[in-house]
Amino acid sequence: MGFGDLKTPAGLQVLNDYLADKSYIEGYVPSQADVAVFEAVSGPPPADLCHALRWYNHIKSYEKEKASLPGVKKSLGKYGPTGVEDTTGSGAADAKDDDDIDLFGSDDEEESEEAKRLREERLAQYESKKAKKPAVVAKSSILLDVKPWDDETDMTKLEECVRSIQADGLVWGSSKLVPVGYGIKKLQIQCVVEDDKVGTDMLEEQITAFEDYVQSMDVAAFNKI
Repeated sequence: MGFGDLKTPAGLQVLNDYLADKSYIEGYVPSQADVAVFEAVSGPPPADLCHALRWYNHIKSYEKEKASLPGVKKSLGKYGPTGVEDTTGSGAADAKDDDDIDLFGSDDEEESEEAKRLREERLAQYESKKAKKPAVVAKSSILLDVKPWDDETDMTKLEECVRSIQADGLVWGSSKLVPVGYGIKKLQIQCVVEDDKVGTDMLEEQITAFEDYVQSMDVAAFNKI
């Protein structure tokens, strides 16, 4: 398993393809798996790798709380698609010797027990939060106007980037291109969000992160459901 060399375009392409139908490296919430891969990437992926860039910007927003994310950080060779060997930095060698990189995989029984205890505490906290959520979920229907830079912007690619944004409580709906003048068209796209999980600030931050395609984003309509 692995992504190849995440500091090269080829490795980032593997990561982008892997995230095409996933929000996170493992599971359905941010975890130490995302932290391990995030730290191996040297910077934001290019805009044409929209799945990888969407994931990178999302995990970056957890920078101050990444130590508290659930799970145990493993070597990079433990993540990603099968049949691809990790070669990031010295990753190829490290994948053969997990003791060199897996801070929780040493032979020290005391350290392993501490890692296990922390993992169980964090999972218990997460399950407790889920159990306390109200049965009635407040939702809103939002209509967004996403404007390109000019009439030469690839609007198909722009919409693909927008729809690549995935989050728990976010469902994309219909869309259309609306002329704004001088041959320029904006993307008008509908989405339904769960209010306690997804906000317009988060949507704006992630959509405008595709700066090669997106000039700005505005909320055209916002209605409670």
